[in-house]
Amino acid sequence: MNRPDSPSINRLAAPLADSLARDRYTLRIGVEDLPGGGRLVDAGIDHDGGIEAGRRIAEICLGGLGEVRLLAGAGRWPLAVSVHTANPVLACLGSQYAGWSLAHGEGKGAFRALGSGPGRALAGKEELFGELGYRDDADSAALVLETDRRPPAELIEKIVRDCRIPSAGLTLILTPTRSLAGTVQIVARVLEVALHKVHALGFPLGQVVDGAGHAPLPTPGADFLTAMGRTNDAILFGGTVQLFVRCGDDEARDLARRLPSSASRDYGRPFARIFEEVKYDFYAIDPMLFAPARVVVSNLDTGASFAAGAIDEALIDVSFGGEAA
Repeated sequence: MNRPDSPSINRLAAPLADSLARDRYTLRIGVEDLPGGGRLVDAGIDHDGGIEAGRRIAEICLGGLGEVRLLAGAGRWPLAVSVHTANPVLACLGSQYAGWSLAHGEGKGAFRALGSGPGRALAGKEELFGELGYRDDADSAALVLETDRRPPAELIEKIVRDCRIPSAGLTLILTPTRSLAGTVQIVARVLEVALHKVHALGFPLGQVVDGAGHAPLPTPGADFLTAMGRTNDAILFGGTVQLFVRCGDDEARDLARRLPSSASRDYGRPFARIFEEVKYDFYAIDPMLFAPARVVVSNLDTGASFAAGAIDEALIDVSFGGEAA
C-alpha cells in the first residue's frame, strides 16, 4: 500500500481539522490551545456539539478519504448515517479504526482511551500497519478519542513524540459516547466494522476495492452503557454494507455468508445486555459479533453479488428506547 502515490492521510485531514476549528461556534464545539500550540477540540464535554460536528469528525477519522452523509432512515428512526470511501482499507483500517491504546496513570484516576484517526499512521504503534505496509509522513496529526475526560499533559506530550510532529501540529478531538457528535462518529464506523471483520476472517485486504454503508442514528443514551449499547446496536442490527471485491465467486459468496453479525454465537440480544452478562469484559464477547446486520459482496471480476444477513427492526427498537406517543 505504501507506494510512491499513496496519499498522506494526515495531510488530507489537516484542512478538515482546520475547518472544524474555524466553525466552532456554528458547530457548538470548543477549541482550546494545548501547550506548544496544538489544539484540543471539545465535541461534547463542556460544549454541546451536535450531528454536524459528528459528521465532520467522522470524515477526519477517515483521513480525508471518505464522505459521511445523513440519509432518511427507516421505520420509526428518521435519520441514518452513510459512509463511502474509494480507499476502504486505508481509510477504515489505516485511519478510522480505534486501534491505538493510550493510557496514563494507575488506579481509579488513570486515563485510558483508544485513539482513532490519521494520527495513528504517524505513530505506527499497531501491528496492523505492518500488514498494511503503510506509514504516513506529515508535520500535523489529527487524533480522535472517545472519552468524556481531557487527557493529561503527559499523555499529550507522548502523542506528539510518537507521531514525530511539532507540538503545534496536533489536533486532539474528544467525543464522549453520550454526546450527539460522539454518537454520529461511532455509527459512521459501520463500514470500518465490516472491514475489520473482513480482516479477522482472513480475506485478502488487497482484494477489497471499494465500499459503502449506512446505519440508523440513535438518540444518545442517558448513561455510558446505554449510549455504547445503542451505537453498537445501530450497526449490529441496523447496519448495511456493500463491498466491491475482486476474487472468485466462491470466495465472494463465502465472505458474504460469514460477514454479518448474525453469524456470531452472541447475536440476538442488545449489546448492553450482552456486556452486562459477561461482567463488562469485552474479551468475553465473540469478536465475530462486531459486524453490520446486512452485507452485499459484489464481485467486480464476474458481476455477481451475494447478499446475507438482515435488518432487525425489533431489536433496534428495543435498544433505541422507542415508545409510541
